[in-house]
Amino acid sequence: MAALRPGSRALRQPLCRSFAGGVGRLAGERATERRDAASSPVSRFCPPAQSCCDWIGPPDKYSNLRPVHFHIPENESPLEQRLRELRQETQEWNQQFWANQNLSFNKEKEEFIYSRLQAKGSGLRTKSGQRATLDAEEMADFYKEFLNKNFQKHMCYNRDWYKRNFAITFFMGKVALERMWSKLRQRQKKTGS
Repeated sequence: MAALRPGSRALRQPLCRSFAGGVGRLAGERATERRDAASSPVSRFCPPAQSCCDWIGPPDKYSNLRPVHFHIPENESPLEQRLRELRQETQEWNQQFWANQNLSFNKEKEEFIYSRLQAKGSGLRTKSGQRATLDAEEMADFYKEFLNKNFQKHMCYNRDWYKRNFAITFFMGKVALERMWSKLRQRQKKTGS
């Protein structure tokens, strides 16, 4: 994970490591990872105590979303705490949805390819040993079928996503007003003294 600083070396190193990992794993290892996707934590990283900003990490291997570790200020107001908790809860909900969605997509895609190759009478490997694939038209059938089957699920996700974002935006406005109001009160105390 790295702090939100464009072009920082701290951001490049973990990203390079995350892209390098996972290449050449066996199918059994990937299957074990799939089973553990829902129960495993997004990241075990903890930013330094002196950090004063949110930290964003490399994409999660299941959801492809970047996890965020939210900074908790020392003098966090109850309203700011509620906003941070709402953002954390929304992030976890989003991570979980896309991890599950991506895993089911990949599983169904593999099953579709396998069934089509069996129907054609070809194996999973070509004569040269490479993995057999389907052409774009055949895969388009799978994509259309998958989207149609998951249409209602995606509609519910979008509705909930908008609700959560409106709530977060509303709380951000309240926090901004609270901060502005407290600054005005501090100025009045300084000028009144």
